[in-house]
Amino acid sequence: MMPVALTLAGSDPSGGAGIQADLKTFHQHGVYGMAVLTLLTVQNTRTVEAVEILRPELVLAQLDAVLEDIPPHAAKTGALGCAAVIEAIARRAEGFGFPLIVDPVMISKHGAALIDSEAVETLITKLLPHTYLVTPNLHEAAALAEMEVVDEASMERACVAISRLGPKHVLVKGGHLKDEALDLLWSEGEVYRLPSDRLDTPNTHGTGCVYSAAITARLAKGRALVDAVRGAKQFVTEAIRTNPGLGRGYGPTNLHAPAGA
Repeated sequence: MMPVALTLAGSDPSGGAGIQADLKTFHQHGVYGMAVLTLLTVQNTRTVEAVEILRPELVLAQLDAVLEDIPPHAAKTGALGCAAVIEAIARRAEGFGFPLIVDPVMISKHGAALIDSEAVETLITKLLPHTYLVTPNLHEAAALAEMEVVDEASMERACVAISRLGPKHVLVKGGHLKDEALDLLWSEGEVYRLPSDRLDTPNTHGTGCVYSAAITARLAKGRALVDAVRGAKQFVTEAIRTNPGLGRGYGPTNLHAPAGA
């Protein structure tokens, strides 16, 4: 059977992030992609002008439709928008028989808020206990762990603190560190370092979406977690390095980059 991956996320009409980027990433990894839409944005590489969150009932109707007909081998969340949507998805996640990767999208590349404080609390208390892997960046890790996260030592402490909220595994992404782009994966008490060179480019729109989607695709194909994360890290690094230079702001990555094995 062809591997199947599901994304529950918002729409980016410019195609570099959200469900558009997730589906492109799934396809590049040879995985059949499905998408449940959670919110609409009006955005491009320069700005986010509007965000409209879909009704929880409509989100659940989409989710139930695909789960009943084509059960995925792995799923991920992106921007969920509000506490009601998060709580609705969390109720379904209690019965998921496949790994759920949560990308806790809180703010856009342009600085626009995509989630409020009530939604963050709901994500922590309702969704993270049903999460296989959570993938916060430094800002999101600080919010989840309620501590400053600025270097490798604090990233490791944040991994442990976040793991106590319920997710089985934690990946803290250090793309905003001053030196190397170091990520830390906490898994079953072990910490794995995932370093890469810092690439000097503004064209990093959607990197969090692409990274989590690549992990999801690899898990759907049966890869072990550490291998899936390492391969996804290599994919997103190459996608940034070979970006197509589109747009006049934070441009998209190259989603035609080789996905590897």
